[in-house]
Amino acid sequence: MKSLADLPAAAAMLAEEAKQEPFILFDGPMGAGKTTLIKELCRQLGVEGNVSSPTFALVNEYETTAGKVIYHFDFYRIKDEQEALGIGALEYFDSGELCLVEWPSLIPNLLPEHYLLVSLQPDTAGASRIMTIKKV
Repeated sequence: MKSLADLPAAAAMLAEEAKQEPFILFDGPMGAGKTTLIKELCRQLGVEGNVSSPTFALVNEYETTAGKVIYHFDFYRIKDEQEALGIGALEYFDSGELCLVEWPSLIPNLLPEHYLLVSLQPDTAGASRIMTIKKV
């Protein structure tokens, strides 16, 4: 993504992928744009309410205009995987609903077998983002 103007197209591509893969991981350093991309993705999927990083709550639940549920996780502040288990992460993951996970590297043993991995990296100048998508 060369600029924020590219964000809707990137989110539209992910929205299409989300139809096939209900588990999407977002990886990248702090400030790479993970939450910004998730906000646009949720908007395109029909979430009309506020979409924000669940940094302290660990999980936010959004409902689309079509009545679908989206779970948004941010594991940046967890101490260990037990904390994620304590909020019922596996139950959310097994729900069949769309799960969007920031900082998945902090819960490697809890991840499902199949998922879509979205990596965001600032370019060397920091002005744009390099987005790669991999199906696992």
